[in-house]
Amino acid sequence: MTVHPRPENVGIKAIDLYFPRKYVDQVELEKHDGVSAGKYTIGLGQDKMSFCDDREVVKQFMAKYNIDYKDIGRLEVGTETLIDKSKSTKTFLMSLFNESGNYSVEGIDTTNACYGGTSALFNAIQWVDSRAWDGRLALVVSGDIAVYASGNARPSGGAGVACILVGPDAPLFIEFPIRGTFMEHVYDFYKPDLSSEFPTVDGPLSVVSYLRALDYAYLGYLDKLEKTEKIPLASLSDIDFLVFHSPYTKQVAKGFARLLFNDYLRDKTNPKYAEILDQYPEETLESSYSNKALEKLLINLSKPIYIQKTMPSLLAARNIGNMYTGSVFFGLASLLSSVGNSDLQGKRIALFSYGSGCAASMYSFTVHGDVSSVVSKIDLKAKLDDRIEVSPVEFEKMMQLRENTHNKVSYSPKGSVEELFPGTVYLDSVDSMWRRHYNTFM
Repeated sequence: MTVHPRPENVGIKAIDLYFPRKYVDQVELEKHDGVSAGKYTIGLGQDKMSFCDDREVVKQFMAKYNIDYKDIGRLEVGTETLIDKSKSTKTFLMSLFNESGNYSVEGIDTTNACYGGTSALFNAIQWVDSRAWDGRLALVVSGDIAVYASGNARPSGGAGVACILVGPDAPLFIEFPIRGTFMEHVYDFYKPDLSSEFPTVDGPLSVVSYLRALDYAYLGYLDKLEKTEKIPLASLSDIDFLVFHSPYTKQVAKGFARLLFNDYLRDKTNPKYAEILDQYPEETLESSYSNKALEKLLINLSKPIYIQKTMPSLLAARNIGNMYTGSVFFGLASLLSSVGNSDLQGKRIALFSYGSGCAASMYSFTVHGDVSSVVSKIDLKAKLDDRIEVSPVEFEKMMQLRENTHNKVSYSPKGSVEELFPGTVYLDSVDSMWRRHYNTFM
């Protein structure tokens, strides 16, 4: 029996992103929907939104990084965009392994709203770090199509998939056991109607649930950080960058502000929190969720460090929208793409993942290795610029097409193949037995 040496510095070795080539401009969508100027761009903090028609990436990832399919021992998929109630999306991806003859690939799908991708990543990393590891690498595929019924929620949609290579000796290695997790039963966002891809959403509850989960995940994270790193009173100052799950970027700003409030509650006598103590001396964590005046103060006070620690991670979120399970990884890729390689070395990057229902974790990576090649392969800014703007009228037609053809059989999609990014694997047809057939646009 082959005994593999204990893996060191387990984490993310490579990342790639896929998102649709078509987008709608949020300013134009505001005009089309007849809402006040700034409702989507300022109120939600969104600039552009990518979307799929009835056509839509592991294949591109493997070629780009020159990875042999035989070197993959685990493939985890995190998604809530289900195409079958039984057959996992991972099994569809196994068709890419046929030519290599590698059928010994563990892992299946993980589903819980936007948290599934994080759970898939944990599974992959912990497999490499365990006695079950056979020396091969792991892949994590995480992403979704976020689409809503026509109305107030629709501008917070988006679409995208992240593909992540996990293994030892990674430039981004996870900090074991520094992790805070919070889970509880909440009906804030869920999909009980299996005949529709639209969710049922309690908007106000969803906002509070996100912030509550963030509070307790952060407190759990700080507790582990203090014990592991022997830090007397850990706080935001001990984290160099923070990446958040982004349903829309305004929610991220609110979330970051909550962390400052948590730091204040743990260290009230610190002079840097004097303004909060002066105005809200009796405010507690639980009583603060409905206090809009406090929220505004916290956002203003935290803005300088928010710009430094989190703003660089929002490039994709502002210009693509919500990718559900892929959102936090698009944020990580945006951060790597926006901050120079030398400025990342030795830095701690904390990620907050939230999935409605609810499930949430905060965890972190440390950068020790060159990530410039990863950034060049992602090529995020160039890909964002190489997109096709679609009018709000055309966008609405495509959304109606998706709704009309949802779960349809004996069907060939109508969307234009020529407007896809080269190399995109797209849905070519669905036969009479709901079997899906794919092709590649070259």
